[in-house]
Amino acid sequence: MKRFSPLLIVVVVILGILFLRPRWYLNLTKNVEVSPASGATLVDKYNCRQCHQIEGRGALKAPSLDGVVARLDGATLRLWLESPRKVKANTAMPNFYLSDSEIDAIIEYLITLKEE
Repeated sequence: MKRFSPLLIVVVVILGILFLRPRWYLNLTKNVEVSPASGATLVDKYNCRQCHQIEGRGALKAPSLDGVVARLDGATLRLWLESPRKVKANTAMPNFYLSDSEIDAIIEYLITLKEE
């Protein structure tokens, strides 16, 4: 039986972390301040308006996010941001691999939006 080189094992583990992006890794590398302002910055960073209408601006390829906190409960909204395909298997929404603090910040921002 062949033994695997320790270097090979380290390389496989590192590649697994980079490609699978486990939650603990995301939380370690993508920590942000939880506030409506940082949430608004993240909405711009991830280009959410390319598909969603937010504050009356953006596309209508996906549901408007104005007033979304009144339409969805917190757990469902969090799951949409964490892993969209766990909510709807055939969704066009990509998984942005958001950290917990990024999700919290985006939700804080979405809370400030009124239904248009």
